[in-house]
Order: sequence, then C-alpha cells, then structure tokens
Amino acid sequence: MIVGVPREGFPGERRVALVPAALANLSKIGLEVIVESGAGVESGYPDADYVAKGAKVISDRAEIFRAADIIVQVLSPGANDKTGAEDLAQFRPNQIVIGFFRPMNSVDVLKDLAQRGVTSFSVELIPRTTRAQSMDALSSMATVAGYKAVLIAADIVPKFFPMLTTAAGTITPARVLILGVGVAGLQAIATARRLGAVVSAYDLRPVVKEQVQSLGARFVELPIEAQNAQDARGYATAQDESFYKRQRELLGKVIAENDVVITTAVIPGKKAPILVTKEMVAGMAPRSVIIDLAAERGGNCELTRPGEKIAVEKDIAIVGWFNLASTVPYHASQMYARNLSTFLALLVKDGKLNLNLKDDILRDTLVTHGGDIVNARLRELFQLPALAAKEETPK
Repeated sequence: MIVGVPREGFPGERRVALVPAALANLSKIGLEVIVESGAGVESGYPDADYVAKGAKVISDRAEIFRAADIIVQVLSPGANDKTGAEDLAQFRPNQIVIGFFRPMNSVDVLKDLAQRGVTSFSVELIPRTTRAQSMDALSSMATVAGYKAVLIAADIVPKFFPMLTTAAGTITPARVLILGVGVAGLQAIATARRLGAVVSAYDLRPVVKEQVQSLGARFVELPIEAQNAQDARGYATAQDESFYKRQRELLGKVIAENDVVITTAVIPGKKAPILVTKEMVAGMAPRSVIIDLAAERGGNCELTRPGEKIAVEKDIAIVGWFNLASTVPYHASQMYARNLSTFLALLVKDGKLNLNLKDDILRDTLVTHGGDIVNARLRELFQLPALAAKEETPK
C-alpha cells in the first residue's frame, strides 16, 4: 500500500503529517511513502531528507491523491475550511484518509466524504485510554499549544517571569493563572514554572488538584461543585448557566491578582464556556495578558477576538491566535508523525488493510466507510438513525 503526504493547504499551516524519521517503521509494515515536493520544508524537513529515508518525492499534487491508497494530513477537509474543498474533490472511492476533520462541526463535509466512498479516520476521536496514548494526536498538539502560550505571554507581559536578585534590588516574579487543567493546561503550568513564575490553576474537576500541585502550582479551590465534572473519556463536561454564573463571580478576584491568564477550557463539539467576562478584564492590572487557547471555539474570554494575534481591550492584551501548534512545526510534526505511525501500524498488517472494528481505537476513530457516516457517536450527535450491526470485518 502507498501512503501519500500532500503539502498542507491551510494558509499559514507549517506542519507536515509525516517526518522522515517515521518512514522506517512504515516500511516495516509494508507501506511505501510518496511525498509532495516541499511538504516538509516549513517544518524543517527538506525533500532530500525524505528521499534519504526511502520516500519518493513528487512535484505533482494531483498525482499524490491519484496514486496513494492512504492519504495522511494534519488538517483534512472540515478542519481546513479554507482550501479543504480542493482536496475533497480529489478523494476517490475506497481511498483512506487520516487527519484532523473537526468532525462534530463538519457534518456536510462528512456526508460528502461518505458519498465519495472515502474511508476516513478522525484523529480527534482517538479514545482516552492507556493503549491509545501513543496515538493521541489531540493531546500532542495541546502539549505544543500549552507550551507556546506561555512563551507568547512572557514575550508580551511587561514583567520578568522569574524572581531576580539584582544590584538594583529584588524583582518579584510574575503571577500566572491557568484556567482549565487538561493537557494544554498542564503543559502551560510546567512551562510557566520553569520560567520562574508563581503559578496557580483552576479546573472544575477536583481530581486534577494533585497533578497541579505535583508541578509546583497552587490549585484554586472555589466553594462550588460541578455535577458530573468529567465524562468517560476524561474531558470536562458542560455545566448549566447557573454554574458558570457562580463560577465567574468567584473567579473575578482570583483573575485580578494575576499578571497573565491562560484559558484552555473547551467542550468537544460545543462552544467554549465564558470564564472571563469583560468586567473581569476591567478589573485586571494595566498591561496584563490573556492567552485564550479556546479562541477557535469562540473563546473563554468574552472580549477575545478569535483569530487575532493580539487585541487590546481596557489596556489588557488578549491573544486569540488560532493553531498555535503550527508555530512550533518541527517538533509538532514529529509528535504528530509518531501518533500517525503508531495508528497506521494498527490499521495495516503486512502491507494490507486490517480494518478490525472490534478494536475500539479503529472503531471510535472511523468516521465514514462504505458510503455512509458509520461513527456511532457522530450519528447520535447528528440525529441520524443507528446503523445495523455488521459482524464481518470490512476489507
């Protein structure tokens, strides 16, 4: 089987789906790799590196889509709302496509994929299990975003992060608050602590308190309890408006005490909850900074302007930049390629497709197959009738 790696089409996207170091493992399972010329250049991986590892580099993009049995992308149609339609038109029946699809918000794209007979796997749907950790691309990219968010904040805020003892006196450290302690939040905590800031963190899930403290940060405890704080996959669950209202009231004072606030709270498939109101922003000290990692889902801050690198409101810098993982493309691509390589080793055995739907990882990530949207979770979300169970393993 042939794996095709097209150049990413989303404007400003610098990552690549496979890096040269991943090719040896793919060769072991019987896969050949073809790469569009220049696909890895923005990430720091020139064409010559792919050739040296056994890949064939092709300048004709259309030929990648024509020749490949499996297409791997970072941003596939759905996640790529700028040029994804051009790729969609090139997919053919029985072709396999793996990448980020933003499936819960892209029903029309998924229907189009199904009509074209494409077998698609959405990496956002990798289950949160120990066995699937090495394939968890969502967590990999969240790690990159959490790291970069702190660096951006440190660059913008007019203070040192660490405490410094100088001839001019002692410089007090910056104070950083992380709202939402998922993968991105934990990485933000760790990075801010390495830079020497005083860090605190809040999450509606009390079970993360120990993780926060283990990284040297203070866990903010509010006199309010969430109902069913997390789902079976480990994600925070949406709460009713009365909870968020009370949460905002209690967080106002905490936010005012910090120089930097980094928000990371997202609910899969839903608009991000508002954690920081315009009144809270007004209460922050001048030149404070908010980095809103939920900007692509509408933002955790009421004043975030999604997509804008820096907006200034009430003398506060608010960053609503999308796609932070793409700003660290070398290592982000390396992490993503490892995730995909491990997934491909599960999907392909001895050079042949092994689509075993009894495997929970393959079953949960499979979105379209055989002319239909087959993912049970998505069919329920889109209010589509349940499909009849099939005993056979698709080939």
